[in-house]
Amino acid sequence: MSSRDGVFPDDVIVQVLARLPVKSVFIAKSVCKLWYRLLSDKYFVQLFNEISAKNPMVLVEISHPLESKSRLLCVDYMRGVNELTLEFINDRVKVRASCNGLLCCSSIPDKGVYFVCNPMTREYRLLPRSRERSVTRFYPDGEPTLVGLAGNLFTQKFTVVLAGYHRTFGHRPDGTFICLVFDSDLNRWRKFVSFQDDQFSHMNRNQVVFVNDTLHWLTRTCSCILALDLDCDLWRKISLPDEVRYGSGNRVNLLELDGCLSVIQISDAWMKIWVMKEYQREEWHMVDRVSLRCIKGMVPGVFPISQNGQYVLFATHKQVLVYHWKSRLWKEMYSVKNTSTLPLWFSAHTFRSTIFSCN
Repeated sequence: MSSRDGVFPDDVIVQVLARLPVKSVFIAKSVCKLWYRLLSDKYFVQLFNEISAKNPMVLVEISHPLESKSRLLCVDYMRGVNELTLEFINDRVKVRASCNGLLCCSSIPDKGVYFVCNPMTREYRLLPRSRERSVTRFYPDGEPTLVGLAGNLFTQKFTVVLAGYHRTFGHRPDGTFICLVFDSDLNRWRKFVSFQDDQFSHMNRNQVVFVNDTLHWLTRTCSCILALDLDCDLWRKISLPDEVRYGSGNRVNLLELDGCLSVIQISDAWMKIWVMKEYQREEWHMVDRVSLRCIKGMVPGVFPISQNGQYVLFATHKQVLVYHWKSRLWKEMYSVKNTSTLPLWFSAHTFRSTIFSCN
């Protein structure tokens, strides 16, 4: 990149501006023609997203019994707590999945209506309705058991997955597992049917991880990870570490760590963090073992939500905590001041601030 007398070289400007929040980047575009050109370039967008991907956050929906709308908070280890809004969608929605800065939201008053949005850029896209009738599509209540969102930052393409047990009207579910996949490039749904006998708890459904063009969910019994390969519409099972699979009295959560699958195993006294270093060979390595003595009273209600190589962010009933790997210190990032109807971990998602267009 070029340099000019009395000003910084273009590459220095780009490196500095790529570390700003998304809102500040859009403001910076109006400073001058040079900055507008630099910040509109694909190189800048890719650089910004690469840097943002290293700073995972926690997004929580906080509801109040006296308020009709819930609040959406973004807890950022680097920048603190910020309130976001989804009012630009012009519908009452619930966040169902999050991936690389995009959110998949379902309409609360209108079942079967889904949106994908970027709350930082305030863009959204209404997904076309599937031809499947909701009352015969999923069991129970016509709602999908699993909702997954896969967002590729390089291609700027996203995929939405709705999966659940099928039932014909007036009958019990027949054991078949219907999967609907929305392709943002083709702007249409495709459908395939398989058989799954695995069950999912709320946290297992909430914590879906997108790695290697595959969406991953942890089964309720922690017997395995259920993975959907989006390139070939194929479900497969991935083994967990033996210590995790056969451990008793432990709570297990599925996360991502620097582009790899990771599981965090929590017992009364210890937290163990595992990473799958070799995806094809399914080789797991334990990368940390942390004493939980200093948060002993909180352990039953602590759920890991997101992490990177420096810290892990957790949601409890009323708090968001951070554990810093190097210093081995715990810190409270946020605490609910009023009465929330649900624990924070019930509606917590990992989040990143990206320049990702959903249109």
